[in-house]
Amino acid sequence: MNRIDRISAILIQLQSRRVVKASDIAERFNISLRTVYRDIKTLEQAGIPLIGEAGVGYSIMDGYRLPPVMFTREEATAFLTAEKLMEKLTDPLSDENFKSAMYKIRSVLRTAEKDFLENIDGHIEVMKSRRTAGSKLDLNPLQLILKGIAQKNVLAINYFAAHTQQKSERCIEPVGVFYQDHYWHLIAWCRLREDYRDFRLDRISGISLSSEQFESQHPNLKDFISRSAQEKNLQAVVIRVEKKVLPYINEQKYYNGYVSEQEIDGMIEITFLTEFLEGFVRWLMMYGDMAEVITPANLRERVKVLSGIIHQKNQ
Repeated sequence: MNRIDRISAILIQLQSRRVVKASDIAERFNISLRTVYRDIKTLEQAGIPLIGEAGVGYSIMDGYRLPPVMFTREEATAFLTAEKLMEKLTDPLSDENFKSAMYKIRSVLRTAEKDFLENIDGHIEVMKSRRTAGSKLDLNPLQLILKGIAQKNVLAINYFAAHTQQKSERCIEPVGVFYQDHYWHLIAWCRLREDYRDFRLDRISGISLSSEQFESQHPNLKDFISRSAQEKNLQAVVIRVEKKVLPYINEQKYYNGYVSEQEIDGMIEITFLTEFLEGFVRWLMMYGDMAEVITPANLRERVKVLSGIIHQKNQ
């Protein structure tokens, strides 16, 4: 990216948030802080009313507005792709809001870019596997949850817990939402259990935003996930498999705690971190004739025991 394009992008970034740190700008464009300061000075000399405070960041004076932003063809294509994802992976209300935003985005595109999007619209599609066909949210919880997070409002939910097969009513203090393995999840402090819980959104049958605001200071979602991963009792597992197995386990390995792999003596040695050894060994046995356990020893012994049981039952 040349300097003129970078300075224009920095100006847009400064308008996107109330305060932007110099370190954030440096990280985004992979430049030094000295270069950031020089670019900021260029903006100031161009008449942009910037306010800067050491250790805090930069902001644009209230009331200043740029002319309408023009999107590149690549940016417009990214918006179109995101629209396809929103349609399949979020609730109806979030999808409707994004479509409304897309009309506004399309309205400021040049004619050539509008025609380009029209031409490729029918050539981008997001398909869902049959095993997750029912995971699209029938409620409209995402916007309500995000509002609760922003305003620190307690949420009341009706929840179905899969491990107990029971429904319950919960009052929760929302922390954050994330999408993983085809499902949306809500991390929240559950007042019933007096602990943090992971609620799958497709198992919420009812949700409402109460007027009660909570005062607790919860960690942000990124910190919570990082802390939870450290607290889990993860066990290292090392296996070796024949190369011909790789096409079959490439996706599955990530669900079983994949860490890394390397080629050794014509075999592929793969390292995992798992918290459920029994589940891992049963997955591994699908490829038992083409795999071997290196460590731990108790996993190797469990494979032998299960193999013996299978042999006895099928004599």
